[in-house]
Amino acid sequence: MDTDDLSQEAYKAIMIEAERFNHDLTLRFGVLSGDCNDEEEYLKKSLLLIEKIKKAKKYQLEDMFFGDVPDIDQLNKILDRIIENIERVKKILF
Repeated sequence: MDTDDLSQEAYKAIMIEAERFNHDLTLRFGVLSGDCNDEEEYLKKSLLLIEKIKKAKKYQLEDMFFGDVPDIDQLNKILDRIIENIERVKKILF
């Protein structure tokens, strides 16, 4: 699937929220959609991606953010916000 296949709610909850923070974070969520068959799978995999990012070491974050690692505290805050957004979307759509 592609990010264009997401509902408006899911797109705003993840893609728009990530873009407000950092374009490289948006890219990670965008690429993830290509490995999903539907929106429900995308939401699940997005939560797994967030978990992976939160556990990542600094050198892994450097790779993920192309050498320009954002402030870790701010990154964790935005990831927590995206988790909350995903939970709201799941209540609306499922």
